[in-house]
Parts: sequence; C-alpha cells; structure tokens
Amino acid sequence: MQTDLPRRHYMPAAFNNQPIRILLVGCGASGSQMLMGLAGLDIALRAISSRSLDVTTVDDDIVSEANLGRQPFYHGDIGHSKARTLTERINLAHGLDWKAVHGRAPGTIRPEAAEMLITCVDTASARRAIGAAIEDERNRPTYWMDLGNRANDGQFIIGCPASVGGDDGSRLPTVLEAFPELRDESLPDDDSPSCSVAEALERQSLFVNRVVASHALALLFDLLGRGSIGHAGGFINLSTGQSVQIPLPDPR
Repeated sequence: MQTDLPRRHYMPAAFNNQPIRILLVGCGASGSQMLMGLAGLDIALRAISSRSLDVTTVDDDIVSEANLGRQPFYHGDIGHSKARTLTERINLAHGLDWKAVHGRAPGTIRPEAAEMLITCVDTASARRAIGAAIEDERNRPTYWMDLGNRANDGQFIIGCPASVGGDDGSRLPTVLEAFPELRDESLPDDDSPSCSVAEALERQSLFVNRVVASHALALLFDLLGRGSIGHAGGFINLSTGQSVQIPLPDPR
C-alpha cells in the first residue's frame, strides 16, 4: 500500500547565493523580537549556506515608558525611534549594515523593496493598507509573513502574494486570504496605547510576543536554512499551552 508523502513547500532557487532582502514592518512587541531573532538567523545562514539577510526596518513609533519590560528597550531609549534604536544596536553588536526608516509603511517605503515582507502591526487596517500596496506593485515580495496576537494567544502565517501574471494554484495564501475577516473595513481597530508598564501587562501577557516570534523564526529557519517547510504557520495559546499548526494548502 502506497502512502502519500507529507506536503512540503520549497524555497525558490533564486534565493541562493545572495543576500535575502527583508522588510520588517513594526518594531514594537513582536517586531523587536523578530529583529533580534533575524540577527541570529543571519549568523546561522552565513555558517551553513551561501545565504545571508539584508534587513530594513520601518516603524513610526518612539519608545515610551510603557514599552519597558515587554519590549527590549531601556530607560535611555525613551523618546527615540524604535526602528533606529534597535537597528543601530543590532548593527553595532553584529557588524551589520541593516537600514532603519522612521515612518509608516507603505507610505514611506514600498513592499517591492524586499523579497520577504514581515509585518508585526497592531491593526487590520494596517494589514489592508499593506496588502493594497502589494497589489499595486509589479515586483511583489516572494513571501509575506504576518504575526499577530491578543492578550494570551497569537498566530503567525507565511504566504506568497499572487504574481501579476496570475495564480498557479500552488502558492501559499497570504494573511488576508487565510483570514478574510481582516478585509472587513466595518470592524473597528483596537490599537489604543498603554500609559504604563502595568497597564500594558493588563492588555497583553508579558511573553506572548516573544513566544509567537520564536515560533515564526523557527519556521523561517526551516525555510531559509533548510530549504523547505511542512506547515504555513500556527496558533499558540499561552493559557492552555496548546500550539496548532496551519497546514499547507492542498494543491488538488
């Protein structure tokens, strides 16, 4: 009796022998954890492959006291750009030349600037704006990874924006395709800022962003370091300790 082999998604051959341009949108709770993890991923890729990472960060927010604890900032960072502060710190620590843009995507930088787009944004409207910008581009990112969370649970998913020439039916759905409710413009955004560390911790668990980012980074290591992935993301619940994979689409 012949059994079907587990489905795999394979990294394009074009990603070999060159730096992979990554645009990281958002340097807050999840984005800051992703950025630090990407620095480690860059070291690993250089050691085991011909690949490396060329990261550009973008965020229009500045560090506030409420960010301390849940985000890797210090008292001396308060009042400074999140994107520039973290990127400069990574560059100094690892001898890199990654770029930082203090502004809001897609207005200050277009998604065509990267082969891989990673979004760590707070609202559905931000995801819709980025999705619309991708559709307006002729040269679209090969991958779009999105991270999101609530107080004690979160999710991450990696997709492939449809090419201008059409969809071959085998690509990975993007976050807006996998969760079509995000396209509903009638739903209000909930992005009200916290005024203190204590209030921030009432709104979100201390380590939920770090846990979701770690799972997302592990998936990226499988894709970029080992060449393929067996799932497209996952749901994680810190209250129950459960983790559920998002399966790859069935090409049939």
